[in-house]
Parts: sequence; C-alpha cells; structure tokens
Amino acid sequence: MGKTKDLSAFEQGVVVGARRTGLCQELQRCWVFHAQQFPVFINNGLPPKGHPANLTQLWEALESTWASIPVERLQHLVEFPKDTPKANNLKSKKASSFHEFARSTNDAWDIDDEEDEDFLAPIHPSSLPPTLLSTQQVPPLPPQQPINTTIEVVVKSSSEAQLNTNTVRSTLQKQQSLPVRPIIPLVARISDQNSSGAPIMTVRDKSRLDKFKYLLSCPNTDLEELRKHSWSGIPREVRPITWRLLSGYLPVNMERRDLVLKRKRDEYFGFIEQYYHSRTDETYKDTYRQIHIDIPRTNPLIPLFQQPAVQEVFERILFIWAIRHPASGYVQGINDLVTPFFVVFLSEFVEEDVENFDVASLPLETQRNIEADSFWCMTKLLDGIQDNYTFAQPGIQNKVKALEELVSRIDEDIHNYFKRYEVEYLQFAFRWMNNLLMRELPLRCTIRLWDTYQAEQEGFSHFHLYVCAAFLIEWRKEILSMVDFQGLLMLLQNLPTIHWGNEEVGLLLAEAYRLKYMFADAPNHYKR
Repeated sequence: MGKTKDLSAFEQGVVVGARRTGLCQELQRCWVFHAQQFPVFINNGLPPKGHPANLTQLWEALESTWASIPVERLQHLVEFPKDTPKANNLKSKKASSFHEFARSTNDAWDIDDEEDEDFLAPIHPSSLPPTLLSTQQVPPLPPQQPINTTIEVVVKSSSEAQLNTNTVRSTLQKQQSLPVRPIIPLVARISDQNSSGAPIMTVRDKSRLDKFKYLLSCPNTDLEELRKHSWSGIPREVRPITWRLLSGYLPVNMERRDLVLKRKRDEYFGFIEQYYHSRTDETYKDTYRQIHIDIPRTNPLIPLFQQPAVQEVFERILFIWAIRHPASGYVQGINDLVTPFFVVFLSEFVEEDVENFDVASLPLETQRNIEADSFWCMTKLLDGIQDNYTFAQPGIQNKVKALEELVSRIDEDIHNYFKRYEVEYLQFAFRWMNNLLMRELPLRCTIRLWDTYQAEQEGFSHFHLYVCAAFLIEWRKEILSMVDFQGLLMLLQNLPTIHWGNEEVGLLLAEAYRLKYMFADAPNHYKR
C-alpha cells in the first residue's frame, strides 16, 4: 500500500477513495487532484455508479468549483502503490483526426449513457448516494470505519482512521493560516464583484449606470452607443434588458417592446403545447433522453441548477430548440449555453444571491417569462454559431485550426512546446469552442465575458477565437513549466480560474482585442 504522510481527515478520505475505486495510477493521481478541489462531491456520491472510464469522463464529472486546500498539497503528500498497473501511455493515443478524437471521448457523446436508464423519471438531487463510493463494481474490502469530520468520508481500514489528533489540529492550523481571498458570489448585488474584494458603487460606476439608464429610456435606443458602453461591462441593474436588446430579441423602439415580448413569449409556449408531448415518441426519445441525462451535469455544484423546477425549464428549452433545428439537433455543450441567460433574467427579480434562490417561490408568470426569454436569446446566440453543432461540427474544427495558426504566430515557444510533447490543440481547445470557455471560467466571469461578446458584432463566432488565444497565453509560465504530456493536458483541462473576477476578465478581453486588432485584418500575419 502507498503511504499517506501527515494527511488531514479529509485528505485521508480522498486518498482512500481514490484507491478503493480501483483506478489505475494515472487516474488515481487525477482523482486526488480533483478531489482536493471539489470536496462537495464526497457528499454527492460522485462518481455515479462505478468509477470514471477515462480522464475525459472524470473531467466532465468533477468541475465548477475549487476548495481552499492548495493544489500542491496532495500532489506532494501522497505516494501511490508502485505495483499499481500503469495506464496506457496517453501520448500514444493522441488524436490524429477529429473523428479519432471524438471516438476517444465517446463517453461525452454516447447517447446510450448507462447511468440514467429510467430517463423519464423526475430528477431529485436528494436521490444522490450519500457516500463517495458506489457499491457496484467495487471489490470486497476490509471493514470500514468512517472518520468523524464535517465531511463524510470513508477510510479503508480502522488503522487508517486512527489519525493523531495533534497532527490533524496542526494541519488545520496550517490551512487556516493561509491567506484567504474573498468569496465572490455568483451574481453580485450591485455590480459583479472582482477578485480584490466586495463590490462598491464608485462615482464612475454610478455615472456608467446613469448613462445606461438614459440610453435605455430613449424612445429609440441607439444600439451602437449601447454596444460601446457595454463592451467594458454592463451594470447588473440594467443587464437583463441590455442583453435582450443586444441579442436582437427586443426591438430598439420602446413602444413596441411590450408587444414583442408578449408575442414571443406566447409563441414559445405555443411550441411547448405543440411539441413537448412528443418527447417520448420514437423519433425524439433519444434526443430527450440525452438532454435529461445532461441537465443534472450542468453546474452540478450550484444549488440553483439542481432544483427540479429549474431542470424542467432547461429540459423544455433544449428539447424545443433541438426539434426546431433538425440540422444540428441537440449536441452536448448546448445545455451550458442556457445558464448565463437564465441567471441574468432571474437576477431581475432576485435581490439576494441567485445561486441559492428558490425559483419555485416566484410567481408562475414570472417563471414563464424567464424561461421564454432564455429560449429566444439562446436561439439568437446559436443562430450565429450553428455550424459548431451540425454534423461533424465543422465550425469547431475550423476554429481550433485557426487557434493553432494564431498561437504559432503570437507565441512560437508555446506552439513548439505543444509539438514537442505531442499535444494536439483539439485535445483541449475543442471544449473551449464547444462550450465558449464556460467550463474553464466561473459563471460570474462568463456573464461578464458575454457582456463584451454581445457588444461585439461577431462576438461569439469570431472574437471568441482571440479570447481563447489570449486565455492560452495567460498561462504561458505554467505551460512551459510542465515536463510531460499528461502534465500539460491536466493543466489545460483544469486551469485555476476560481478566483477570477472582473479585473482578470477585463485584462483578458483587452489582450484579445489587441490580438484581433493586430491579426484579424493582416493576412500576412494570420490566415482566417
């Protein structure tokens, strides 16, 4: 057995949990790397039914938030058994084509996902297993003894449970002595909080808010002026109506807005009455089943998205969109694109933090309006990037190739480093394009990023490329410090952005704008 040196009770449970799943050494290290960042999954019973089949499934299952335990701690403290079978060399499985890459990650696309056979049953978060380990596919082990801590963990034997009290206390004191950055809420109350502290309404913020209110109160809103002011971020108070206008959902003429809203909302619920009952038909049942499986995976650690009422809203939105767009249908990743719109339109009616708000407490008419507006704005977004989701996803292939060419020109060192360790851009940038960086950034950062995307004429389809390039270069030092293929891929799939806020996103966007200005219209530098 491997050694666990000076571990806290929680860390002991993580290590033992990794061993008990029967994972290979590569996945054990990945498991610990994630588990120390996501302690909530201990109580949620992840992974569901058995253990992850590969790295991709593990990354998909364990994301969205970080804990305060430093990443380096478990990596340096844990030694795994030397006799553990080694995983296949990942470098030998590099994707030489898009289709090979898709096959190597079929767990992310396979509609026959075995974890939800009874897919028509309602979703209840309380149905998740209470402990880390499933009883299925786990070999018999010696008697278990839980450690009495605030986090429910299971250890492998009673000897491992007898941790020295002084050691635990010492470890706890060390963790408490670390500098703690302020917690950034999902949506701040006045303006989106940045990483430096609590949000404060400055004179500049007040002036910007007044300017937005003036533009929005004009009989005919000047969209160009609205875009110019929105590029550097939209105040929370006016973000819902500004997003509706910038997406093209609302008309600029104020007198027509109420009429258009009523007509579009009625049209959406007409689709529900006309089509939603067909979700169990032979033609659409596979589509609905995949949607039903994916919804609980959408921001799984944010309570808002685990509410049955919210999950039902997402199911209706995605199913109606899928059957109205048969060229692409539903593709995994589209479920993420609903969340920013839903949160922004919900924030119009919520004073407290949105992430913990009970949506069912809102009047039914308000819930219906939020759902319809989220559907139409998501539809407007997808209209501009639908080739990302048609057969073989040619839009994503082209964008990943364009990113590779762009990076080769702006930072040759990183490009050559990837070539040296046989890292394909498709192996990490596919998700960046498919999910518009939503899996790489906290939701609050995505909302701020989308302020700018909607202010740009082709924000989601074109400017996003330069944001991805700037995002990659942001981690230049960390990338060049990696010494093998697995280390590079682990870093690129798990970039530490949990403490990002307005400041970091603003700098990222500024660098992306610089790259766009330099390369977008310079064919000798970069070929579009």
